[in-house]
Amino acid sequence: MAAKTYKSLDHVLGRFDSLDPASRASLVQRLARERRLLENIFNVLKDGVILVDADGHVEYANQTAGKMLGLRDDQLGDVVLWRFVPGLRPPIIDVSEDARDDAVQAAHAMTREIELTYPESRVLRLYMVPFFSDENGGRQQYAVILGDITNEREKTEQRIADERTSSIRLLAAGVAHELGNPLNSLTIHLQLIERRLKKLKGSAKKDADALSESIGVCQEEVKRLDGIITNFLEAVHPRPPDLCETQVSEVLADVLHFQRRELEDRGITVEVEAPGDLPLVMADRNQLKQVFFNINKNAMEAMQPGGVLRVKARADDDNVYLLFGDTGAGIKQADLAKLFQPYHTTKQGGHGLGLMIVQRIMREHGGQIGIESREGAGTVVTLQFPRKDRRVRMLK
Repeated sequence: MAAKTYKSLDHVLGRFDSLDPASRASLVQRLARERRLLENIFNVLKDGVILVDADGHVEYANQTAGKMLGLRDDQLGDVVLWRFVPGLRPPIIDVSEDARDDAVQAAHAMTREIELTYPESRVLRLYMVPFFSDENGGRQQYAVILGDITNEREKTEQRIADERTSSIRLLAAGVAHELGNPLNSLTIHLQLIERRLKKLKGSAKKDADALSESIGVCQEEVKRLDGIITNFLEAVHPRPPDLCETQVSEVLADVLHFQRRELEDRGITVEVEAPGDLPLVMADRNQLKQVFFNINKNAMEAMQPGGVLRVKARADDDNVYLLFGDTGAGIKQADLAKLFQPYHTTKQGGHGLGLMIVQRIMREHGGQIGIESREGAGTVVTLQFPRKDRRVRMLK
């Protein structure tokens, strides 16, 4: 039906000069209706549609494309697409009119994936194909389709992270068994030796003291290995959260009270802005404590005596936020992308599972974790929890 309509329009336009004024006015109204119809169709599309000339100037953009790129109608013609996507500019097809169809068919359509940070962070898939417009003097133009694949990319990254975690689960039982049993045996025998040494101290005090010191070192190492195993098992065999109404400021206060002595010993000052009337969230209190403990521990180990740990809490209509800022050495940009990978650590003696566990717990609570850092300026960790009255549970 649409094809017949446009053929009839072409027929009428072909004899436009011979039409009387009333017929011309009717034709103009009809063309205006057709234009509005096409604009409405383009503007309801979820994909962005852009028309650019051979130099990359944007001549048309539907509403979706305008929102994606932050373009206003009065900017059309001034914005050059090639500036948005360096390296995108294709070669101009310079051929005779008779050979244009063959040239367009031979020209390869271009596909790119681009990441934008303005007007909001997005990942877009760009598809561009050249064509010649007879209505514009045979000028070469490009039709560009923009698809928002931000959610698709996030799901892919999360799936990769889940697959990475699943792969190490295959080794969990064997590793825990192989390390756990010898550690238990070592602990028992060290305790027996320690008891016997206490009986020998009277007759051979010097030797007994030396042996006691060695035993103390061994016991500390056993504790450290036991902690590694505990973290490993927690990472690969997580417990589902036992969700209940939770005031995050209360859980935070409990954790800071528990860590108070260590903070004082390290000479670190804590500044907290966490109102007690924050909106409730649905959370597992014990897992929340583990999240706060790990983040605070990382902050403490990143700072020298005299450092400051600042914790701020706030809320909006949808989420509750906790921000942990330290005055430590910061994190190298090259390491930021690897922070949540298993066994990646920038600390001597670290096991590289703490932030991986934190990320998993936040995901299972429907929340998110973000980290901003700059070398020499410290690090800010942001936790985002959905409010209890805004929480939506996804079943699939």
